[in-house]
Amino acid sequence: MPYNGGMDETALKQRLEALREEIRAHNYRYYVLNAPVISDAEYDALMRELREIEAAHPEWVTPDSPTQRAGAPPADGFVKVRHPAPILSLANAFSAGEVRAWYERIRKLDARVAQSGFVVEPKIDGLTVVLHYREGVFVQGATRGNGEIGEDITANIRTIRAVPLKIPLFPLPPLGGRAGVGGTLTPSPSPTGRGGSMGKIQPSLPSPSRSTPVGLPKGEGMKSGSIPSYLVVRGEAFITKADFEALNARLRAAGEKTYLNPRNTAAGSLRQLDPRVTASRPLTLLVYQIVAVEGGEAPSTQWGVLTYLRELGFPVAHSARKCETLEEAIAYAEDLGARREELPYEIDGAVIKLDDLQVAASLGFVGKDPRGAIALKFPAPEATTTLLDIGVNVGRTGVLTPYAVLEPVEIGGVRVERATLHNFDFIAEKDIRIGDRVLVKRAGEVIPYVIGPIVEARTGAERPYTPPKVCPSCGQPVEHFEGEVAWYCVNAACPAQLVRRVEHFVSRGAMDIVGMGIKIVEQLIRANLVQDVADLYTLKREDLLPLEGFAEKKADNLLAAIEASKTRPLARLINALGIRGVGEVMAAELAKHYPSLDALSAATQEELEAIEGIGPNIAAAIVDWFSRPRNREVLRKLKSAGVWPVEKTAPAEARAPLKGLTFVITGTLPTMSRAEAKDFIQAHGGKVTSSVSRKTDYLLAGENPGSKLQKAQTLGIPVIDEARLREMVGV
Repeated sequence: MPYNGGMDETALKQRLEALREEIRAHNYRYYVLNAPVISDAEYDALMRELREIEAAHPEWVTPDSPTQRAGAPPADGFVKVRHPAPILSLANAFSAGEVRAWYERIRKLDARVAQSGFVVEPKIDGLTVVLHYREGVFVQGATRGNGEIGEDITANIRTIRAVPLKIPLFPLPPLGGRAGVGGTLTPSPSPTGRGGSMGKIQPSLPSPSRSTPVGLPKGEGMKSGSIPSYLVVRGEAFITKADFEALNARLRAAGEKTYLNPRNTAAGSLRQLDPRVTASRPLTLLVYQIVAVEGGEAPSTQWGVLTYLRELGFPVAHSARKCETLEEAIAYAEDLGARREELPYEIDGAVIKLDDLQVAASLGFVGKDPRGAIALKFPAPEATTTLLDIGVNVGRTGVLTPYAVLEPVEIGGVRVERATLHNFDFIAEKDIRIGDRVLVKRAGEVIPYVIGPIVEARTGAERPYTPPKVCPSCGQPVEHFEGEVAWYCVNAACPAQLVRRVEHFVSRGAMDIVGMGIKIVEQLIRANLVQDVADLYTLKREDLLPLEGFAEKKADNLLAAIEASKTRPLARLINALGIRGVGEVMAAELAKHYPSLDALSAATQEELEAIEGIGPNIAAAIVDWFSRPRNREVLRKLKSAGVWPVEKTAPAEARAPLKGLTFVITGTLPTMSRAEAKDFIQAHGGKVTSSVSRKTDYLLAGENPGSKLQKAQTLGIPVIDEARLREMVGV
C-alpha cells in the first residue's frame, strides 16, 4: 500500500514540502554552521519519511529535493573545488532485515553480486575530506561540500599529522602474506614538545575473517613500489574520544567554552579560515576510498584498496573486516555496534560494501546513493529534547546531585525521561537553563547524562537555574567546601539520606549487623521504628513481629546481631557514622589518635590536620559533623544504648607493633573472620589492602587461600598464619 501517512493527497504534498524545507534548514546548520539543533537519529527519521513519500509518488521528486543531493552547499569563506568524481553519500539501513532486502535488490540486478564478498568498515562520525596527490606529493585538500563542489581547506589539512604529505611514507612492503596486529589509535607526544596528545593511527589492517590473506591479489593493478602520477583519496577527519576529553579539559582549565561532541568540534576545526586554529585541535584521519587515479590502475576490490592505501602510508580503520558472506558481514557490523564504546572514536554505524568494485560500479545509483554499499545505522546514543525542570537528589553522604527532568525521548531504544547533570558547577559552566533544548547521551548501560544546551535553539523563554540554599529533603542549610564541586546536607537525620545511612551503618565494613539488609532497613523506616541509626538499639521483639516476614526466630536473631554489634571496635563505629570523607582507612587512623568518640568530638581542626592523610576539607568536615546538634543527639542515644567503644590507652609503641606494615588476607582463618582479622591488624597499627603487590609486607593465609598465595610466593612475600600474626603483636 502506498505511503500516505493517513493524509489526503493535498495534505501529503504539504507535508512533503514542509519536510524538504526543514531538512534543508538542518543541512545548513549541520554542514555549514556546524551547529545542529537536532540529533542524527531525528534527522534520519525526517529523511526516511521524505524518502517514503517520494517513493510512493515519484512524480513529485524534484532535482532540488534533499534526497537528490549528497550534502550541503559550501560555505562562502573558502575557494571552491570541483571534485574529479562525485563524492556520494550512502543509503541507510536501520536493521539486519533492511540490509538483507538491499542485498536481494542488487542481486536481482546483477547475478555477479552473489559471487562477491563484502568489506565492513566503521562509519566514523566526522567530516569527509578529499585529498589530492601529484607525483606522490599532497597538493590539495577539500571538504565534501555538496558532493560535486567542496571547499579548499588545503592549509588546514596540512596541520593534521595523520595525513601523509608525501607517499609512500616508507618503502612499500611486498604484497601478500598475513597482516600483523591491526592498526590502533594510541597517544603520541605533540611534535611541538608542548605536551598534549594527538591521535596517531598506525597504518595497518587486521587479518580478515577466516584467515583470508591480506594483500593485493594477482591482477589488482598497481604494483608494489609504483606511485600513480595523480591520486585522489577520500577519508574521514575526526577527533578521538580521549583527545576530545583532553581538549575540553584544557579549555575548561583556561576558563574557555567547551564543546558538545567530537564530530562538531572536528568539523568546526577543519573549516577555520586561520590554519593556526586548526593546528591547535587534535584532528586525525582515516582513509577508505580511491576517488580518481592517473598513471596506474586502481585495485578492483575494496579490500585491495584498503591494503594499497595502507601500503602507501595512509591511515586506515583497524576495525575494517573482509567477510565472505552477507550474514558474516551483518554479524560483524552488529558486533561493531555492540563494541562501539570500546572504539577510540565515535561511530554511528557500519558500512557494508561489495568487495568487487567492478560489480559495485555496474549497479549504478539510486538518486545520489550508490547501490553497491549500504550503511547500517546503529541506535543513536544521543538525542535532543527539552529540559523541563531540574531536580535534586540527596545521597547517603549528603551530596546534592542535580538531575534533568526531560521531555521523554528515545535514545538507543530506551525511553529517557531523566538524566544526570553531574553537579551544580557543570550547570553553571554550560549555562544550562530550564526550557533549553539539550543534547542527551546514553552510552551502553551508563545512566543518561546531559551533554549541554543547544544555544542556537533558544527562544528567550529559558530560565537560568539557581542551586538550592537548603536541603530539598530536610530543609537544613547546605554546605560547600572550598576546592570541591559538591554541595552537602550534613544533617544525620535527613530523611532522604536515612535508608542509605542506616544501610551503611549496619554493613560489614561498619557495625556488621548480620541479617539486616536494605529491605529490612526500609521496613523499619516505613514503620517509623527507626529515625536515625541510634534507634536500632532500642528495637524490641514486639516491634519486629508485626513486620512482614518476621517470626520469633528471625526477630530474635536480628536482635542478637544488633546486641553483638555493640562490641565492635571504635574504628568500625567511626566509619559507621558516615562522616564525609571518612572511610575505613581514615576511621582506623582516627581511632589510633583518639581513644573514644568523646575525645574525637573535642578535636580541633588544627589537631586533625596534623594527622597524616587528613587535609583541611576532611578535618573541617569532621569538626562540622560533631558540632551539629542533631548529630550530637545521635551520639547521646548511642552512648545511652551502650554503643561506646573505648580503646585502651597503652603507650603508642605498644599499641602499634604492626605500624608501617601492609597485610593482605586470604583464605579461611581458624578463629577470626576476615573482618575481625582486619580490625585486629588495624588496631595494632597495621594496614590491610585487597590485592597482593610488591608493597605487601605479609600475606595472612588460612585454608583455601586461592590465587593470592601463588602471587605472594612468586613475588617472594612472606606468608604467615593466624598464630604467627598473634605472636607479632604479643598476644
